[in-house]
Amino acid sequence: MFPWGLSCLSVLGAAGTAVLCAGLLLSLAQHLWTLRWMLSRDRASTLPLPKGSMGWPFFGETLHWLVQGSRFHSSRRERYGTVFKTHLLGRPVIRVSGAENVRTILLGEHRLVRSQWPQSAHILLGSHTLLGAVGEPHRRRRKVLARVFSRAALERYVPRLQGALRHEVRSWCAAGGPVSVYDAAKALTFRMAARILLGLRLDEAQCATLARTFEQLVENLFALPLDVPFSGLRKGIRARDQLHQHLEGAISEKLHEDKAAEPGDALELIIHSARELGHEPSMQELKESAVELLFASFFTTASASTSLVLLLLQHPAAIAKIREELVAQGLGRACGCAPGAAGGCVGPPPDCGCEPDLSLAALGSLRYVDCVVKEVLRLLPPVSGGYRTALRTFELDGYQIPKGWSVMYSIRDTHETAAVYRSPPEGFDPERFGAAREDSRGASSRFHYIPFGGGARSCLGQELAQTVLQLLAVELVRTARWELATPAFPALQTVPIVHPVDGLRLFFHPLAPLVAGDGLCL
Repeated sequence: MFPWGLSCLSVLGAAGTAVLCAGLLLSLAQHLWTLRWMLSRDRASTLPLPKGSMGWPFFGETLHWLVQGSRFHSSRRERYGTVFKTHLLGRPVIRVSGAENVRTILLGEHRLVRSQWPQSAHILLGSHTLLGAVGEPHRRRRKVLARVFSRAALERYVPRLQGALRHEVRSWCAAGGPVSVYDAAKALTFRMAARILLGLRLDEAQCATLARTFEQLVENLFALPLDVPFSGLRKGIRARDQLHQHLEGAISEKLHEDKAAEPGDALELIIHSARELGHEPSMQELKESAVELLFASFFTTASASTSLVLLLLQHPAAIAKIREELVAQGLGRACGCAPGAAGGCVGPPPDCGCEPDLSLAALGSLRYVDCVVKEVLRLLPPVSGGYRTALRTFELDGYQIPKGWSVMYSIRDTHETAAVYRSPPEGFDPERFGAAREDSRGASSRFHYIPFGGGARSCLGQELAQTVLQLLAVELVRTARWELATPAFPALQTVPIVHPVDGLRLFFHPLAPLVAGDGLCL
């Protein structure tokens, strides 16, 4: 027995020594990793690097970020302040929040920072996009695309958007079971973008097939840039090529249409604007432009639409106020047609005789609806922030931002910590955007509210997105009531796009006819 005891002690001693050595090596590796980033500061600047942690060697804090989600950033903001350093996805990152800090980043485009997207996104979306353009090409391309979202263009879109949204809400009421709002919103957003914005002639089957192909493209935008069989990038390339193949026929028709005719959709506006500037757009440019427009409006608008439905359900007082405003403006009467079948490509069923009753002017009179939409985008912005790369070393809040480092500005953190609002930022309060409170904040509050970014890369389609949300709010409130199909409200996933983890399963019911004089009837 005695030799056996010695053997056990020997094994335990060896194991303890191995664990101790591994711990020392790990500690040394982390110390060297931290030292490596301390030495990477720009020595020409006397300013220190921001506070923060670079995590573990090679992995940085990526695993913590993936597990903790939005809590990762809020906990480090509480510990280190509104500017801190970290290491995510293989790159050193400076995380920035707060209106003044974000203002410096957004207004520093082309001078202090440039847009940063993964290589796979550049491969899949192409070189003829705003995403990949910098400097003068970026400014020239924005000028062309600005016409797609001008007020005149929006006026043309509104009646057809209202028809699509009216049909969708009535189809939810006729579903006969729970509706996954996020999935339905994604399908609806794609249909509206493809049919109304791009002017594609799609039947129901084509719509569904193209939407699935497009979603596969989007799902692989952030894949590793490895073009090998079965890789995410290869799947994305295959989806992109299928989309381009379908788009080519539609674009070819538009290129050969009467050049003197008034443009009726985004693709025609892009072609017309480019020609006015003395440039004949190529087929490849137009295919990439079409996919970019679909990408810009797809997940973000679907996310915001789902958040609108969710927050209204959680705050019935807001629904009551919207109804009061609609009645006061003579817009309380909903379409009286029976709900149609779900899944139509766009617009109301052919037998629906209801004319659109909303315009940009009518929507402009709905001040409370506008406040609700703004509050939804403030409380649950679809994307949490944006990435930039520092073009040169510069100062931010007393720290140096070294050249070449990634800079991530936070939309959500900036909204949550804004001190300009009189009610708590974490609460749902559409009245915070009322005229009286807006006037009291003045111009200094501009970068406290940034759901669409700002500066040279602000979202060109923000007016269209807000119009869609306003139309959805009106059609929802005067057409339906809705309730949870689950025992409790779902948790929200915030990375990369805000959405309920279960898709937000709800029952929708058509509103019962009200007595004359109540203003709301079906």
